[in-house]
Amino acid sequence: MNKLIVIVGPTAVGKTATSISLAKAFGGEIISGDSMQVYKQMDIGTAKITKDEMEGIPHHLIDIKEPTESFSVAEFQERAKSLIHKIQQKNKIPFIVGGTGLYVNSVIYDYDFSQSESDPKFRMEMENYADTYGGIALHEKLKDIDPKSYRDIHPNNTRRVIRALEVYHMTGKPVSERNDQQIVSPYDATVIGLTMERDLLYERINKRVDLMIEEGLIDEAKRLYALGVRDCQSVQAIGYKEIYRYLAGKLTKEEAIEELKQNSRRYAKRQLTWFRNKMEIDWFDMSEAREKKLQEIHKFLEGKLF
Repeated sequence: MNKLIVIVGPTAVGKTATSISLAKAFGGEIISGDSMQVYKQMDIGTAKITKDEMEGIPHHLIDIKEPTESFSVAEFQERAKSLIHKIQQKNKIPFIVGGTGLYVNSVIYDYDFSQSESDPKFRMEMENYADTYGGIALHEKLKDIDPKSYRDIHPNNTRRVIRALEVYHMTGKPVSERNDQQIVSPYDATVIGLTMERDLLYERINKRVDLMIEEGLIDEAKRLYALGVRDCQSVQAIGYKEIYRYLAGKLTKEEAIEELKQNSRRYAKRQLTWFRNKMEIDWFDMSEAREKKLQEIHKFLEGKLF
């Protein structure tokens, strides 16, 4: 079995720093498992890793798309699987690092997308619906079209609800009728999850947003807005859609920043729910003594690899 290390967790929990430390220690290369860091010119709002922060570790699937282009889980899966093979051919260990659970899971369990194409526009519409009306209202959309998925999928598991709606939208058949996921992974995958006490995580998220504003997030969004990047998948992301509402005069600057913080906190909560419901993960709480915890993760991973 081919070794694969996966690091997941909510936004602002410290995945980047942890992944660099582990990749340096174990001879790894990192594949970004973030659906937004694929976009060029979108650095601050996506908390994209800088060249200096990489510390010489090769990173993949960053800055590969123009902001006007779409990017799907199926394309991510195809690219990531190819990269995993190439990294392993170099006798290095591939790391997938990111918070987009569906993307990560599509690789670990080799989802079969051949039976239904994805529809990024529809998915974006459903994400906006969930943000506006909540996860329970989105979940109710499954009730008549896919009763089994309605029963089996938790309302908080927004990504999986959207995937079920998308499959029905594209094929007219419930996702529950399809073998959409293999039980056994084609990889010898170790999944490390980083978590944190909620109040501390939310404090880190709020500080991150403040730092983004200081670093020029509003100017970054203004440049995209001026280039005509409007009704695109990329700028529907948290961090841009709120600033766009400010630029359109729908919110004050202060209201946009507060909405960004609130949406980021809600997203972190959804991420944790998704990971706990959908993946087999070895969790590490990073609330205190981060260096000591990092040493613990190193020892754990050493036992998995050697």
